[in-house]
Amino acid sequence: MSTQQSNRFFFNVDWITILIYIALCTVGYVNIYASVPSHSSADSSMFNFGSNYGKQLIYVIAGLVLGFSILLLDAKFFSVFSPIVYGVTVLLLIIVLIVGRNVGGNQAWISLGGGFRLQPSEFAKFGTALLLARYISSFSPKFRDLKSIAFAALIMGIPLILIMLQPDAGSALVFLAFMFPMYREGLSGYFLLIFLGMIVLFVADFLVPLQILIPIILAIGGIFVYQNKRKQKVMFSAIIVTIVAIAYLFVVRIAYEKVLKPHQRTRIELILGLKIDPKGVGYNVIQSKIAIGSGQLTGRGFLQGTQTKYGYVPAQSTDFIFSTIGEEWGFVGCFVVIGLYLFLLLRLINLAERQRSTFSRVYGYCVASILFFHVFINIGMAIGIVPVIGIPLPFISYGGSSLWSFTILLFIFLKLDSNRMGFI
Repeated sequence: MSTQQSNRFFFNVDWITILIYIALCTVGYVNIYASVPSHSSADSSMFNFGSNYGKQLIYVIAGLVLGFSILLLDAKFFSVFSPIVYGVTVLLLIIVLIVGRNVGGNQAWISLGGGFRLQPSEFAKFGTALLLARYISSFSPKFRDLKSIAFAALIMGIPLILIMLQPDAGSALVFLAFMFPMYREGLSGYFLLIFLGMIVLFVADFLVPLQILIPIILAIGGIFVYQNKRKQKVMFSAIIVTIVAIAYLFVVRIAYEKVLKPHQRTRIELILGLKIDPKGVGYNVIQSKIAIGSGQLTGRGFLQGTQTKYGYVPAQSTDFIFSTIGEEWGFVGCFVVIGLYLFLLLRLINLAERQRSTFSRVYGYCVASILFFHVFINIGMAIGIVPVIGIPLPFISYGGSSLWSFTILLFIFLKLDSNRMGFI
């Protein structure tokens, strides 16, 4: 690389986003170190590479090397080879179902030896984002016809189904985030309303008896039919929606009773207030909320959190890492971390909108949507407003697979953005 090319490379890369990335990784490393119960003199060094925080430091350094290596590639590489990348990630999802290691009831890991494991579902996210961006940029679908919607759904659906077979419902749900890039590219807002309606009906199915809920749906459908009796198309649509809504209620009940595992059913019941289980499944959330609440305004101080020091919060370095931030750094620390995420998301959307390439724009929205979904769900789990579905907090939770997949996801977009004037 010549001096002129090198200067151009460093000038075009969005260093603000990279600084946010490094800040979040640093926050993660420090709080993973803090999440180790009662540091003893034998393991108090922050560079103990036999511990989780020591491994995380290796993951962060490797992630930086991986990220900057991506920046050295040709931007067109990601568009040209997106079908191959997607195919490889799907193949890994199939392999993990055959030879994968079962951890916590999910066969989602491929053992690499030396205590290192690979989680293919994490890497399937950027593979799917690349192929979806390639499809939209190549065929310019407006998502007004069933064929274009079905093809996009197939791209998302294949990895989603394979991940559900592990079964890992949390990682599978992340793929719903791809609806937002599709909405940006022309998907009707009715689909988002349908998605919202499915959530409302799902909750109502548990809180309201069917003998009351079904007549309510029939009454609402009947009102729409009566008000639009001269508009046959609208009237027919209202009838179909009413039938589908009622059928959906029964599907939810069957899936809840026959498909979900007992601990997954309990998590749903807990979040809806239908069950209290302070010593069972609900223990994690209760302890997490206690930890966050005890931090008050400025926190108890680094390594001073009692919930953290004595190991009261299970999975604190992974799913509930936010509770460490809340306890030891308080409201101020939580505000800073959430502020960093908000700044990053707004930055990514702004970068996506300035792209000349449809591929780059769609991919940028995919990145922002996936990160938003992870941040909202993970923090929501920690404070008890959403069910515990076990997905990591980007760049902060412990784990090489999640950190590297988010790094690849982000740095591919940074590379596309750095070449936005030359990649159409």
